[in-house]
Amino acid sequence: MVVVAVALVQGDGRVLMQQRPFAKMHGGLWEFPGGKVDPGECPEDAAVRELGEELGLAMDSASLRPVGFASGRTGDGSRSLVILLYACREWQGDPHPHEAEALGWYVPEAIETLEMPPLDYPLAAALCKFLRPSAI
Repeated sequence: MVVVAVALVQGDGRVLMQQRPFAKMHGGLWEFPGGKVDPGECPEDAAVRELGEELGLAMDSASLRPVGFASGRTGDGSRSLVILLYACREWQGDPHPHEAEALGWYVPEAIETLEMPPLDYPLAAALCKFLRPSAI
């Protein structure tokens, strides 16, 4: 199963995280917004669709920047799972938790301290590296 996730990055560098619904697997844990890629759908289009459904946002797929990926198994161990993480700094609208318990804006270094599903930890580490200014 392929899943997309998006790190929405504000001008001040904070990143949006959402809290999973309590009734779902990994309920109450924090994650990057996103969801499953439908058959025949490209990952960038899935990311745009998912953020529209989950947060009520509009964005152009050209504003997505690949950050990294994580792979493993679903929470119940029944299927393989690949999560593709993108960063986005441009979107239209204010995010609202249509499918999540709560939303929060965090500095990148604080994300790794949140309680998250296992595959979100390597994604958070990749995001911190991606956002870190390069030393030249």
